[in-house]
Amino acid sequence: MNIKKAFFLLPLLAVAACSSEPKVVGLKDALEGKFKIGYAINAQQINHLVPKADSLTLIHFDCLEPENCLKSEEIHPAKDVWNWELADKYVDYCTENGLDCYGHCLIWHSQCPKWIWQNEDGSDCTPEQLKANMQDHIYTTVGRYKGRIKGWDVVNEAIMEDGSFRNSPFYRILGEEYLYLAFQYAHEADPDLELYYNDYNMHFVEKNKTVVKFVKELQARGLRIDAVGFQGHIGLDYPDLAVWEQNMKNIGDLGLKVAVTELDMSALPTLSMTADVGSVINGTIDRSTPEGQELYSRVVPYPDGKLPQEVSDRWNARFIEVFDLLLRNHEIVDRVNVWGLTDGDSWKNGFPVQVEGRIDFPLLFDRNYEQKPVVDWIIANADKY
Repeated sequence: MNIKKAFFLLPLLAVAACSSEPKVVGLKDALEGKFKIGYAINAQQINHLVPKADSLTLIHFDCLEPENCLKSEEIHPAKDVWNWELADKYVDYCTENGLDCYGHCLIWHSQCPKWIWQNEDGSDCTPEQLKANMQDHIYTTVGRYKGRIKGWDVVNEAIMEDGSFRNSPFYRILGEEYLYLAFQYAHEADPDLELYYNDYNMHFVEKNKTVVKFVKELQARGLRIDAVGFQGHIGLDYPDLAVWEQNMKNIGDLGLKVAVTELDMSALPTLSMTADVGSVINGTIDRSTPEGQELYSRVVPYPDGKLPQEVSDRWNARFIEVFDLLLRNHEIVDRVNVWGLTDGDSWKNGFPVQVEGRIDFPLLFDRNYEQKPVVDWIIANADKY
């Protein structure tokens, strides 16, 4: 056994050996036979700097995906520069703890170094050069973790809500072909790898139609795709869950699985339905005027950092509805990954507006690592589906 792993597990093993109390039932136990349950792990957690996070991970989860450490700007910031340290630690963390390991993400217009599509003078590279850069990035990244990462988000956020393709540099240079090439290269790098397309706002009907059309074209070309990722950045008033469910079934009808890859639900009033990280608004609000005070109260509705009980009750009730939907469709839902472990870890604290005092409450565990009522409901009711 790895020495570091042995010391990490020793306290847990000692408790298990000496305690006569029944085993704690976690989410992964309750959901066994339904779908995998995981979260997006951050750098501090990967480095075992948060003991409470380690404990919750072992109790509740059977898979992980990384928040940032496998994105191209992190591991491949320049053409001949590779940074593997944190990515290796992430994969080791999964391996050592028996967790299914997922990769996020290979091709994405955001958090991507410009050298992949841009010449030194700032002009677009040629189509052939972009293909070569994509192939090198995918072959090297996938190849390094062949047999250890179960599946990859191959392409991320390529389709807009109206069903059009995002005019990213990849699309501008190669058109739709870049998506097919990305899946081809990933499969060539590891033929056993599960391959996924991943996007937010998958409750938009036109977006769903284009994803269905894209999947059919992949299949017609004989290219592998195993699942579509429904990111699941949702709110108290969106999406319409009936539409979301139907769009999942549309994917299931193609013979694919659905992976809810980035699930969180904001408890704050909706300011925007987008999950485009490039659209975050940073700044300050002048509260010296009535208009500024009114704006601040909308952006920071709970300045004391406490969620009113009636809002908390509403949040839990709606999240129970979400998990009821997922459990009812467990034949097509392959896994659910929440986007962060606790409320304090969530990107939603600074999105879509980053203003001092704004915090959110979007995840299954609060800032004290205590589970919320929705977790109790899942554990008590999952076996009824």
